[in-house]
Amino acid sequence: MAIQITHVRLAANGTGHDSITRYKWRNESTGKTGDSDKPTMVTWVDTAGNSAYVSNGLSRVAVGVYRPQNGSPYLKTNANGVWTDNLLALPRF
Repeated sequence: MAIQITHVRLAANGTGHDSITRYKWRNESTGKTGDSDKPTMVTWVDTAGNSAYVSNGLSRVAVGVYRPQNGSPYLKTNANGVWTDNLLALPRF
């Protein structure tokens, strides 16, 4: 199953990917929308058969689980093997 992440919510005074606390998404096959917290989304994206992406209408960028050396895993976009900032460019909710 694939979902498009459409919006993010950051913790107060947060600016980085690790500060994202919630993700708003849309299931591409059913049209269902919802929002989920960071631990739930990390687990979901990590599950075989699930995928997430962001889109600007012209192209898609895959979302993966980023595991820093120190700290908890979080979501980040990955374009052609390079971690990118596409999630931080999404609208806030």
